[in-house]
Amino acid sequence: MSQPVVTRFAPSPTGFLHIGGARTALFNWLFARGRGGKFLLRIEDTDRARSTPEATAAILQGMAWLGLDHDGEVVSQFEGAERHAEVAHQLLAEGKAYKCFSTQEEIAAFREAAKAEGKSTLFHSPWRDTPDSEHPDAPFAIRIKAPKDGETVIRDQVQGDVTIKNAQLDDMILLRSDGTPVYMLAVVVDDHDMGVTHVIRGDDHLMNAARQMMIYEAMGWDVPVYAHIPLIHGSDGKKLSKRHGALGAQEYQAMGYPAAGMRNYLARLGWSHGDDEFFTDEQAKDWFDLDGIGKSPARFDTKKLENLCGQHIAIADDAALRQEIEAYLDAAGQPALNDVQSQGLERAMYCLKDRAKTFPELLEKAHFVLTSRPLERDAKAEKALDPVSIGILNELTPHLQNASWSRDELEAALNEFAAAKDTKFGKLAGPLRAVLAGRAVTPSVFDMMICLGREETLARLKDVTG
Repeated sequence: MSQPVVTRFAPSPTGFLHIGGARTALFNWLFARGRGGKFLLRIEDTDRARSTPEATAAILQGMAWLGLDHDGEVVSQFEGAERHAEVAHQLLAEGKAYKCFSTQEEIAAFREAAKAEGKSTLFHSPWRDTPDSEHPDAPFAIRIKAPKDGETVIRDQVQGDVTIKNAQLDDMILLRSDGTPVYMLAVVVDDHDMGVTHVIRGDDHLMNAARQMMIYEAMGWDVPVYAHIPLIHGSDGKKLSKRHGALGAQEYQAMGYPAAGMRNYLARLGWSHGDDEFFTDEQAKDWFDLDGIGKSPARFDTKKLENLCGQHIAIADDAALRQEIEAYLDAAGQPALNDVQSQGLERAMYCLKDRAKTFPELLEKAHFVLTSRPLERDAKAEKALDPVSIGILNELTPHLQNASWSRDELEAALNEFAAAKDTKFGKLAGPLRAVLAGRAVTPSVFDMMICLGREETLARLKDVTG
């Protein structure tokens, strides 16, 4: 296509940003951003009974956490109701739609009778060809005139060509008898008016495409490129649902997954670029294309998510990582870091991020720099501080007071002290971990000393040795 690419994400604000919706948003974002196009956001809030401001806020917050920035203002579908109705009346005036006076009771009765007789329950309105002169003075819906024969072919970039017999399509309602537009009409009008060139959405919308194409063709509008992507399944092969655990994007933030890792994982969930598993945003934008999306449902695998998240934590910028961790603490409802803790965390990041797969894991390793004196020690740390160990640490203190405070010098000083005691450094490591962190599992003793500094290290030793 010669025109610029325009994609959109159009969630309904009836709940949080589901992880499947997040992946749909990501695919649209990657496709547009990788082609210098626009990525638009529309809130499909026509269902007034179920749409809530809180759900809209949750969707926007989920998008913000994932870093999926959109172009222009957020579009409210409900606010376009007048424009949607205008299109329905235009089709009516052009003879491509008609007034239907059938009541809900009449339609329900027809379907019950058809079901009892084993016939198709597809409703055929008796008002399709009734002249205006025979119309009653009563409320009416506006229905589009669906083609009666032939086929509709959805040329889908993921599913391939999908052929629908037009006999299976009913004369879809465009405008209800109370004058409100239906969702199917609103989607088409909004996509056209917003200039959407590519509609990338879940394959549960595939059959909707055939019905929506009727409106495009009746209006003489270009049909967008369709790409209907398979849904996400849980590890058991069933459609992802609440029984599989966390489903909302913000829940994953509150569980401590980094956004970059989540983007990487969601991109690989149903799309591939050769054998590449780990990649950056820039690589994803460059590589992403519709022909890399598979037809089969993808399975959500928490272990793969954690593995990718660990790799992204390892390469992250220290300052940016510290900021994201602070946002995680807020999302998880945990106490914020004070200035000293925040600075200490960033200073220690180099020795914390290599093996952490989530932020809680990283923060557990960071305990030594986040805690303050007097330290609370766990059971293993207390056990490591027996009288003999405390005596050895007491003898070690002067050596540290005189040591140059660099990793190499500290390592040399401690190894020299251990040799003088006719022991190995490993015998000193356990008691030192207990003193410096109050934990048995920590970063290396040398890294902790460097991050804490001479004054704090010696103070923690003094708390134990007296």
